[in-house]
Amino acid sequence: MPKDRPKTKPEKKSEVLPGSRYPLGATFDGSGTNFALFSEHSTGATLCLFGGKDGNDEAARIPLFERTEHVWHAYVAGVGPGQRYGYRVAGPYDPPAGHRFNPAKLLIDPYAHAIDRLPEWHDSMLGSRAGTASAPFRADSRNSAHAMPKCVVVDSSYDWGDDRRPGIADEDLVIYEAHVKGMTALHPEVAARIRGTYAALASPAVIRHLQSLGVNAIELMPVHQTAPEQRLYKVGLTNYWGYNTIGYFAPDIRFGSHRALGSQVTEFKDMVKSFHAAGIEVILDVVFNHTGEGGEGGATICFRGLDNAAYYRMRADGSGHYVDFTGTGNSLNLNHPRVLQLVMDGLRYWLIEMHVDGFRFDLATALARGPRGEFGLSPFFAAIAQDPALAGVKLIAEPWDLGEGGYRVGNFPVNWKEWNGKYRDSVRDFWRGASDTMGEFASRVTGSSDLYRGGGRTPLASINLVTSHDGFTLTDLVSYNEKHNQANEERNRDGDNDNRSWNCGVEGPTNDPAIRAIRDRQKRNFLATLILSQGMPMILAGDELGRTQGGNNNAYCQDNPISWIDWVNADTMLIEFTRRLINLRREHPIFRRRGWFSGSSPKGKGVKDLEWFRPDGIEMTPADWGVGYAKTLGAFLNGRAIVERERADAQITDDSFFLIFNSYNEAMEFRLPSRNFGRGWTIVVDTTNATQQEGSRSYSFEEEVHVSGRALIVLRRRI
Repeated sequence: MPKDRPKTKPEKKSEVLPGSRYPLGATFDGSGTNFALFSEHSTGATLCLFGGKDGNDEAARIPLFERTEHVWHAYVAGVGPGQRYGYRVAGPYDPPAGHRFNPAKLLIDPYAHAIDRLPEWHDSMLGSRAGTASAPFRADSRNSAHAMPKCVVVDSSYDWGDDRRPGIADEDLVIYEAHVKGMTALHPEVAARIRGTYAALASPAVIRHLQSLGVNAIELMPVHQTAPEQRLYKVGLTNYWGYNTIGYFAPDIRFGSHRALGSQVTEFKDMVKSFHAAGIEVILDVVFNHTGEGGEGGATICFRGLDNAAYYRMRADGSGHYVDFTGTGNSLNLNHPRVLQLVMDGLRYWLIEMHVDGFRFDLATALARGPRGEFGLSPFFAAIAQDPALAGVKLIAEPWDLGEGGYRVGNFPVNWKEWNGKYRDSVRDFWRGASDTMGEFASRVTGSSDLYRGGGRTPLASINLVTSHDGFTLTDLVSYNEKHNQANEERNRDGDNDNRSWNCGVEGPTNDPAIRAIRDRQKRNFLATLILSQGMPMILAGDELGRTQGGNNNAYCQDNPISWIDWVNADTMLIEFTRRLINLRREHPIFRRRGWFSGSSPKGKGVKDLEWFRPDGIEMTPADWGVGYAKTLGAFLNGRAIVERERADAQITDDSFFLIFNSYNEAMEFRLPSRNFGRGWTIVVDTTNATQQEGSRSYSFEEEVHVSGRALIVLRRRI
């Protein structure tokens, strides 16, 4: 144990009672607080209470003598909201056996509902020091309390008033992926004192923007308490994205606008309540695949010191090394019942106590791996499926990890949605003019039936995306062929090298009007394709404003204008174009079907529900799909052949549309199909002209439509 002793102790022994093993964490009941901490292999646990102006005065150490089912617990009378605390846990230090207990290290409660500060890395946080060849790690005896963030007891009561989840149907959802700080750090209509916070994100200016676009779900990059990697801290950077969780129940202190201890919890609830009042759902990006402690040589700040062998996946060779499916140095062990409980308790907490509407699971393949790494044999899927609190909740998988066979797109259970990376790659390839792309492109924009039709899934299992936080923004996608990540201090070696991007002839910014025109048209092509595809569209925050990161495709450590949205220089024409597209999708169910196109006519007569055409107006044949150089095709969507029914069991009918996709760099004359498909057509969208108004040009059947090079045209059937 460290030599320093607590400055004070509870005055009366009776102030500390046995307490209860459940619920885990710190639970205030109005008179005192129950503390409960799981640790299977430990031999002792001590609750440490902190005071003082900076919260670093260790006022009391309270040994937890009660232990039930591997849970240490005590009830401390008089302790309430605002009390800072942490734990010291004793046990064997035997790294080959997986044990790294070290009571010199102050530890965060994994169930803490608030944490008082962002960790500022200090070498005393390391649980081990380099040793000899025979004993490569030895325990570090330095007390880490002065450098560690402290947990905070909170009062969970909150007046939700008449808050109701919007309950938006999957087919109606338009998702907007955003970073809490990046959305408002530069927003001129948000008060400077709150920019970058939960309060700022829920400000009238931001909500008005989302509502005007037609966005009805905001998917927030991680808001669980995070910790920057030691490497980044030493070079003056930080983990801006936040995929480095150390507290699964605690809203990230970085985004709180008030100084009062634990106030970020209430501020987060206020934000959710405001979004719900505006008809916008809140989806959280959650990181249960790894933690912020890193590999075996990393810091001991929570799970490693609480019970390393239980919380982390260990190799079976007795080396004490971690199994790493994530590339971060560790993988959480969801095959352990208590770790699975942590995840499930966390999901229920954010649903029930914080009122969020769904989750996007980072590197979700890692969560599903069984004891030997087999996909789907973890108890995680079963736990999710049987939990009534999660019934109807939006569950979204990032369907890959870095382990063997980690790319599992199309393989998640029927109640899951997936980020469809194949959609992203196919659409990028088509619009940059790659050969042999038409067949897959046609499959992707109609819902990716090859991935999702089996097993009872629908097109809505596909979360369609062209860009996300991870990679180029939309503007950079059409402006750079190569990544430019020098600011990350990794010699431009980080980030993906396969961007499937096209700079339109010049790398980076240019004043050439012809290149700028092509880039603008390409952005409109991507947005129109995304929003009008079958499935669920996801827009990256700022893409509709023309946001750039200067070619950085891995801005995870850039908490600065590289990552922040520049509202002042927003592309207003692109915003309006995006708004029109989302409105078109909302008004026409043919673009957001719940079921699959069948390629047949309703009741065996009339035209098919979906038909593909060549530029000469002839229906595509199997041989046509194999023409590698072909880059132009048309799609007829029959609004009178929708087989799904309204919720009230009424037949869904809609207008019929004809879409022309041309990824050639030259203009094409595209002949409209025969009279059977429609006698007259009018242009609704032409990506050549951002301000194209519906009805500005009409056509008759079999008339030729002039389609510019690299352009998309949408026509509506008049008669």
